[in-house]
Amino acid sequence: MHKTIEKIIQNIEKVMIGKREVAELSLVALLAGGHVLLEDVPGVGKTMMVRALAKSVSAEFKRIQFTPDLLPSDVLGVSIYNPKTLQFEFRPGPIVGNIILADEINRTSPKTQSALLECMEESSVSVDGEVIQLPKPFFVMATQNPVEYEGTFPLPEAQWDRFLMKIRMGYPTVSEEIEILRRVEKTSPIQTLESVITIEELLNLQEEARNVYVDDAVKEYIVQLARATRTNANVYLGVSPRGTVALMRASQAYAKMHDRDFVKPDDVQYLAPFVFGHRMILKPEARYEGVTVEVIINNIIVDSVVPIKRFIER
Repeated sequence: MHKTIEKIIQNIEKVMIGKREVAELSLVALLAGGHVLLEDVPGVGKTMMVRALAKSVSAEFKRIQFTPDLLPSDVLGVSIYNPKTLQFEFRPGPIVGNIILADEINRTSPKTQSALLECMEESSVSVDGEVIQLPKPFFVMATQNPVEYEGTFPLPEAQWDRFLMKIRMGYPTVSEEIEILRRVEKTSPIQTLESVITIEELLNLQEEARNVYVDDAVKEYIVQLARATRTNANVYLGVSPRGTVALMRASQAYAKMHDRDFVKPDDVQYLAPFVFGHRMILKPEARYEGVTVEVIINNIIVDSVVPIKRFIER
């Protein structure tokens, strides 16, 4: 593991007990320049994970609590007339920051949800015909509760596709939950958490991740996996080309995190379920029979030809 990345993960683990994989995957998305959707029941630490990550990397943290009456201007910002200067001045909304927590994103209207599309894809905001670039790094971690559907608005497919990966937190084990009680008995660890790297160091890591070598055989392997989702008998809508790019970027970041300057097929196999899963729509009959996207992706990986020979030659 890269020394700097290990420092960040260890810092997050001061707050998050037993969530190392979630922390690693979140960092993969951050280094790859993507965004994350954390989906799980309330109270398992989704918000705390985002706050701990933001504090660890010295990032400006902003939180948006999504509600049915939230307007796009409440997220993006608004131009206000200044009588002293006789000009309109842009007042940025909470989306202007480094690490954004989009809490309960499925509780706001589709109109407000769509306001995030440009931000997540192009790292910019358009207000009154003016395009405003968002600060770097720009990283959205959205949360949603998969259990309560009353008063919610399901995310459109275009919105799902903007997330690099979807991660589930899961419940802690008995020993982990006891340790959580010990740590919060007198004070919350998040209050004393300090940063371990600067924004400049994080930007350098992102640049280094983009320069990680991806062999043509590995690129072909990624495309092979994506195309297999489009022809699967149980899948109504397979992975888009944006999904193949996302998997390559994530694999580069994962390799960098493990102190490698090249991507291995193993990286692709490990990340595929997190990157591809939310981009696939199953046919109704498949859902009725209990088929899951995880099973389909695993079967595709098993049935696909791994580029071992050419990769070893490198």
